[in-house]
Amino acid sequence: MNSKYKNHLIILILGALTTISPFSIDMYLPAFQNIADHLGSTTAQVSLSLSSYFVGLALGQVFYGPFLDRFGRKKPIYFGLVLYVLASFFCLLSTGVNGLIMARFFQALGGCAASVGSTAMVRDFFSPEEGAKVFSKLMLILSVSPLFAPTVGGWIVSQWGWHAIFLVLAVVTSLFLVIVFFWLPEGHHPDPTVSLKLGPILKIFAFIFKDPRFFAFAVSGAFSFAGLFTYLAGAPSIFFRTFHLSTKTFGLIFAFLSLGMIGGGQVNIFLMKYFSSEQIYKTALRGQMLVAFIFAVGAAMNWYGLSAHILILFIYIACVGLTYPNAAALALVRFHKNAGSAAALLGTIQMGVGALASAAFGLLKFQPSLSVAVVFVLTSLLGLSIFQLSVGKADLPANEKEPSREKLFED
Repeated sequence: MNSKYKNHLIILILGALTTISPFSIDMYLPAFQNIADHLGSTTAQVSLSLSSYFVGLALGQVFYGPFLDRFGRKKPIYFGLVLYVLASFFCLLSTGVNGLIMARFFQALGGCAASVGSTAMVRDFFSPEEGAKVFSKLMLILSVSPLFAPTVGGWIVSQWGWHAIFLVLAVVTSLFLVIVFFWLPEGHHPDPTVSLKLGPILKIFAFIFKDPRFFAFAVSGAFSFAGLFTYLAGAPSIFFRTFHLSTKTFGLIFAFLSLGMIGGGQVNIFLMKYFSSEQIYKTALRGQMLVAFIFAVGAAMNWYGLSAHILILFIYIACVGLTYPNAAALALVRFHKNAGSAAALLGTIQMGVGALASAAFGLLKFQPSLSVAVVFVLTSLLGLSIFQLSVGKADLPANEKEPSREKLFED
């Protein structure tokens, strides 16, 4: 197998792994009412199964990081995918909403092994500059899920009922497990020096978090990426409550806006021929802040109609498509021995900040567009400010040697 073909195969497999959680989130959204009716619950209570999934994603990544470094990449991924499949069956067998909520939590604990593992393996197989391009390609694959997942989920519900959604997720993930076993190379040899005790694990995470480059790009990037969570939380309110769109029209607009992420990622690949990841990232952060400010002013003055909302949201999401791959690649650039832990901490920070941003939208009492715009401004401002304050300290050689594990644990 030639090197170019092998790299393409690796990217496709990693891309498939990254789609597990997005499909798990988006695919069952059209089934909320059906699930609520069947379980004798409400859609608000069913939505807690979405929240429990986010909690599982955030917590699970912390634990998988050390396991990925201790046992290699593939064994923890096997464990996670098997747990995901089992939890999917518990989802479809749920007889009450509380059981579904708990099953979704464990489904997320399994699914996040795939996302953390694929992020770490980008660092394993590709150089830092190549890594940013690979993350952009993964984002292209990842961004397809909002285009198809809700539609596929709605069709499955109409044909076979909501239980079939979790059956399909289980079957597809089982197929991914087989593909990983036979065709994905091991990116990292097991390292028995990695401790699984709480103290050393926390010390590893503290070491990673205090790294100037990691802090600058992971934390500022998380606030930039949080805009996407805010959009997901606020889009239904904007388009249903403000503009009174039909479900079909909303689906079409949702699909179109997801092209912003795809477009941003592909533009990033093109720009990297002429500019460094740092230059692209800094410019995209500033652009995101500008778009957020324009949106906030217009929303406060009630200037924008439907078309203006779609245009502004598209540009904002495209900025996220530019910031995310560069932030991820630059945050992980100094880590090899601890790449799994670094990828896990990166994902946890992203999920945590994103969850807080989406919750902030729910707490604001403005009209939906202004609430989204205010959170956009706050997260963009925090992301840009953290980057500007940290960039001097983060201006370290990208290839600076990672400390040995013995030195790291010296008293």
